[in-house]
Amino acid sequence: MPELPDIVLYLEQLAPRVLNQTLERVLIRSPFVVRSVDPPITAAAGKRVLGLRRMGKRIVFELEGGLFLVVHLMIAGRFRWKPPGTKPVGKLGLAAFEFPSGVLLLTEAGTKRRASINLVAGEAALSQFDRGGLEVLQSDELSFAARLRSESHTLKRALTDPRLFSGIGNAYSDEILHRARLSPLARTAKLSDDEVGRLYHATRRTLEDWIARLRTEQGEKFPEKVTAFREGMAVHGRYRLPCPDCGTPVQRIRYADNETNYCARCQTGGRLLADRAMSRLLKEDWPRSIDELE
Repeated sequence: MPELPDIVLYLEQLAPRVLNQTLERVLIRSPFVVRSVDPPITAAAGKRVLGLRRMGKRIVFELEGGLFLVVHLMIAGRFRWKPPGTKPVGKLGLAAFEFPSGVLLLTEAGTKRRASINLVAGEAALSQFDRGGLEVLQSDELSFAARLRSESHTLKRALTDPRLFSGIGNAYSDEILHRARLSPLARTAKLSDDEVGRLYHATRRTLEDWIARLRTEQGEKFPEKVTAFREGMAVHGRYRLPCPDCGTPVQRIRYADNETNYCARCQTGGRLLADRAMSRLLKEDWPRSIDELE
């Protein structure tokens, strides 16, 4: 799922292409992608784009007439910028937003259709998409600490909860926790002030560093390879590969369709966290530490 750094890059590359441009037509190939009915999606046609903003992991196009086009890419949704006249084709194409300068395609890989488009009228209607998460890059440490401790969760869940923190998902939470040298299963209520401070600074540095890195890699090109698994990540998507800091094989916890990656040596004092599937299968043979595993 595209997260805060990826959304920032999308917005930065959309701005010179669509700001003050007229959205000439919205072509919907998959009707299931449109989740709103009033106003109809056709009402966006002919409206000029006045602004762009990020709302959590959503991208918002502010249009003339007080309309807001809200796109949530979810896990497999992606934007593609193509020459004028390009149509959405194949199973991946969900919609096309036609501008004088080009066409913004919305695609989605896989069989599950989770990406969504909503068209709403007015700021009040737009506010329904605001989950209330703290914008860490605009917050101070006290505000971060208060939000973190407002509910009792594991750190992994807290960082990825859009009601608590905005724009952070599975990938960058792994990187943040590795940088902070904290276990993904540590409880928010049990963190010391020093650990909260480490987490705050690790969160800011990780997001800022990846925004800068993606800007450098992308240049002026429109983002075409937006992925949760990037070369240069410390632990996310690197199961069994060496931790870049200590060389210990990266571990994982699998659940539902996701997994959490971490370094046992750097983050959990050498202790292996129970993977539900494997620990139930191996039972007494499940290793308790990275030394046993090695």
